[in-house]
Amino acid sequence: MSDDRKATGKRVSGAVAVDGSAAEAASSGGDEASARSDAVVEAGALTSDTAVTVFRLHGRFLEMSELLARPAGLTAAWWQVLGAVLREPLPAAGIARAMGMTRQGVQRVADLLVEKGLAEYRPNPAHKRAKLLTPTEEGRAAIAKINPGHRELSEQLTAELGVDGLRACLESLRQLNDTMERITDSWPRP
Repeated sequence: MSDDRKATGKRVSGAVAVDGSAAEAASSGGDEASARSDAVVEAGALTSDTAVTVFRLHGRFLEMSELLARPAGLTAAWWQVLGAVLREPLPAAGIARAMGMTRQGVQRVADLLVEKGLAEYRPNPAHKRAKLLTPTEEGRAAIAKINPGHRELSEQLTAELGVDGLRACLESLRQLNDTMERITDSWPRP
């Protein structure tokens, strides 16, 4: 059994009970206090393990996105921003909201895409200063070059997980994202 597991077989994260509160509660005696302590430790471990798993998954998707985008002359970030405006032109703030990026980061990528001829700015009737980004024909052609690799990745994921498994993963990730968004939005800011 690895070092990150207790004798009970439960995973224990290094981030759990850093302040010693769970250990103190466990040593205070009583089955109820012990049960609460175990629940706190388990919840902390699950939260830590979920975060680490999401970080690792994010890294895997970025790595694969770079591999898929490179032959088309794009980066993962360029693909992400272009992909956000394939259906309709959007301002940088709209792309940022849709893709979970910062507006400033989107603006830098959008300016590069325009400079490279992969996208263009159009006037925004709703806002004079926030121009709309839209792909050029060259941008759409670059995205089209990614489609075969994306299709192959989709087929491999489906072969491993099945359609229902992939759908369940997506639903769980959406639920986690929505929950984290609510918590983050309500968290006190320094």
